[in-house]
This record gives sequence, structure tokens and C-alpha cells, in this order.
Amino acid sequence: MATTARPLWQLIALSLMAGLVGAATFGYINRPAEGPLFAHAPAESAPDNYRFGAQNAAYTSGPGTGGPANISTDFVTASAASTPAVVFIKTVSEAQNTNGWMDWFFNGGGGSRASTGSGVIFTPDGYVVTNNHVVNDAENIEVVHEKRTYKAKIVGTDPSCDLAVLKIEGKRLPSIRVGDSKKVQVGEWVLAVGNPFNLTSTVTAGIVSAKGRNLNIVNSQFPIESFIQTDAAINPGNSGGALVNLKGDLIGINTAIYSQTGSYAGYGFAVPSDLVEKVVGDLIKFGRVQKAVFGADVTELNSGLAEKLNTTDLSGVAVASLDADGPADRAGMRKGDIIEKVDGKQINSKAEFDEEIYYHSPGDKIKVTYRRKDQLSTAELTLVNLDGGTAVLKREIYKSSKLGAQLERLSKNELGKYKVEGGVRIVRLEGNGILRRMGITEGFAITSINNKPVTSPQDLEDTLLAVSGRILIEGLNQQGQKGYYQFYF
Repeated sequence: MATTARPLWQLIALSLMAGLVGAATFGYINRPAEGPLFAHAPAESAPDNYRFGAQNAAYTSGPGTGGPANISTDFVTASAASTPAVVFIKTVSEAQNTNGWMDWFFNGGGGSRASTGSGVIFTPDGYVVTNNHVVNDAENIEVVHEKRTYKAKIVGTDPSCDLAVLKIEGKRLPSIRVGDSKKVQVGEWVLAVGNPFNLTSTVTAGIVSAKGRNLNIVNSQFPIESFIQTDAAINPGNSGGALVNLKGDLIGINTAIYSQTGSYAGYGFAVPSDLVEKVVGDLIKFGRVQKAVFGADVTELNSGLAEKLNTTDLSGVAVASLDADGPADRAGMRKGDIIEKVDGKQINSKAEFDEEIYYHSPGDKIKVTYRRKDQLSTAELTLVNLDGGTAVLKREIYKSSKLGAQLERLSKNELGKYKVEGGVRIVRLEGNGILRRMGITEGFAITSINNKPVTSPQDLEDTLLAVSGRILIEGLNQQGQKGYYQFYF
């Protein structure tokens, strides 16, 4: 027994010693490094998509650990920074009269309808940005902020990108910080802030799904559609609310959803903040957006069109038509030219081209790189305003209490584009006036009455008030399509 016990004891001791040595060696090899295992750039200087990706990977990090904060902390920070600047908007509009000649005779009776939406405080002195469709046709507008209700007036609207600016009487209001939407990247975390279903200050989270989306949903003769797409939940009532990054900076104004039911189905769209800044600045300063005219319509390139243009390169956009003696025409460009760059920025879609031009003002000079028969050329041209010049255009609104409407002339650019001799657009309908009772909608441009061109708002008012018997009104809807109204007085 004694001869066999000693080797066993020695074996046990040797095993214990080997275990201790192995543990010490393992601990030495895997000792903590002097610094984080993954090197992260400082939060304030790293691109958002890299910084937040690193946070997701460093899932054991958190407050007090010396590592970056987790993603939920950023959601809280962004919500706290942005929600105070998002407001609730209530509007009351006159309902359209559609009950025939008896309602017309008895001065109409359509009543009114109420609707709600969201808005964002843009400046501390009370300028609020929202969607044009939120306040379109509204007779009365109220802005609710932190339980206070303010009467709001419309400063200006731009149906071409579905934006409107309101003004409320307030001081030192919590305005939103505006971010740079050009730097937003697909995959970046964002929050949608608004008032869906009348629930104030609701926040939802998602990512940027795509940029430069053109949906053909803006009802305007000059639509600018270059939406940021997100899967952050956007529901009815969110229109006009804020899309923000994880710093709480505004990167877009929520505008639309893609849905077959009217409720959120995974696709929401926002107007980029860079476009919003341009529109808000122009509307506050001039009362209208100073739109720069390039003088050509462009279209997307596809394999069929590329074959007609004898090219295999599908980059850029093709010139579909030119305005006679417009900037592009004067610069020597032709139908079929393929625009590749504007001021050095690569252009890959019509939405990108329209957005890039929209950032500019009349009088700005730009360089356009284009391809013709696979030969690259550069054109330098000066953008013009809607009347063909470079001066600032201030909006001239004619108010007709007799017609119950605000009216304005069509621009020289519009007259040429639609080949009409004259025209007057209905900017706003007020009360239950003649034009509203006739069923003519805001945005419709009357070009002739009984085949006689309408040359001015005064001409329109005088003609409508003097006419008797049959009347045929011809004009253009907001998409530039011809339409007719026929009445008997």
C-alpha cells in the first residue's frame, strides 16, 4: 500500500501545480490592455454611423464604465433635445360645397372641418415650419405648445416641396437645432417626433432607409421631390413634425407615408433639412421662394433611352427639353445631352439634379459637366428667376373680398412652359366666397373665361362679377394639366 500511495500524492501535487501555472499564464496572456480593446474616435468628431456602430459592438460599455454610452442613452438625449421644439397644429377649414345649385343659391352650406398635424419651431421668435398640406385651405390655425395655444398666421407656402411657414407671437421659444441633411447616411439612426392620432410629443425610432426618393406625390407644377426615407414609424398627425439624428438635430420635416391603409406600413418620407432652410429663409425674407431656373427638363436614364442616345453609360440624367433662350440653351446645351455633374457633384437621378438646383438662387453661376456622344464638356451658366431675370421676386398678392380669394399672376416662365397668353392662380380661398362655391380649388390657375385670356387678378374679378348666362372657365391644375369648369349664372 505504501509503495503505491507516494506516486499518487506526487501526481496530485503535480496536477495542482500545473493548474496554478496554467491559470497564471492564461491571466498574463489575457490581462486587460492599457486602453479599450477597440479604438474609437472621439464621439464629437467621428461620423455618426461609425460611432453608433461601435457602441452597438461595445455592448458591455455604459455610463460609469469609461466606454461609450449605449444606444438607448442617445435616444433619450435626442428626444430631450428635439421634443420641446415640436408643436401641435389644429386647423379649421371650410368644407367644399358639392350639393348643387340649391346650396349655391342659398349661399352655400358646406360647414367646416377640423384637422390636426405637427410643426417645428424654427426660430425663438415664433416662426414655425410645417407641411403645406397641413394648413392648405385653413381658415383658422392654432399652434399648441406646452399647453399654451397661439393663433398662427401663414407667412408663406411652397407647394413644390410641401412646406409652409407660420408665425406665432412668442419670445425665447425652444427652437430646433438644424443639422446638415447632405451628410446624413443610409443606415443612420433617426427619430421621428410628432403628434400622431392627436397624441402630443410622440417619438419613434428607426434608420435612414434611402435618400433622394422621388415619389410623384407633391401636387405642384414645379415639384421638388428628394425625400429622406425612414422606417421610423410615421402616422397620420405626424405630418410637419421633425426627423432628427441622435444629437437631436433636425435633418428633415416628416411629409408622407407609403401605405395602402392610410396608416404606417414601414415607409416614411421627410423633406431634407437643407431644403427646409432654403425655403424658410426665403419665405421669411421675401414672402416667396426665390426659385432658380435652369432652363431645361431632365429625365432618368434607362437602358431604352440610353440605346436611343447611343450610349451604354447609365450615369447622369438626360436633357428632355430646353426652354428657348433659357440658361441651358444659351450655354449651348442640347436635347439629349447627359448631365453628369453640377458644380462637381455627381448627379445620378432627377431628384438629385432638382435638389441641387433648388439650393441655388437666381443670379447664381454654376458649372455643368455633360456628355454628348461620349464626349465630356463643361458649360457655365447663370440661373434665372421665374420671370427670366436675376432680380429678387417679391410676391404680389391681390386680395379679392368679392371673390373670397387671394390671387397672383402666373410667372413669365409658367406662361412659356404651358403656352398660354395669361393666367391667374388662386393662392388661397377665404370664407365661402364665389370661387369656393364654384368648387374651384386652391392652386388652380384660371387662364381664360369664355375663351378670353385672363391677364390679371383685376381682370379675373371684373369678368366674373359682370358675367351672366353660360360661363366656361379654362385653366391649369397644380400639375400643369388643363381643366375646365362650366356654370350658368
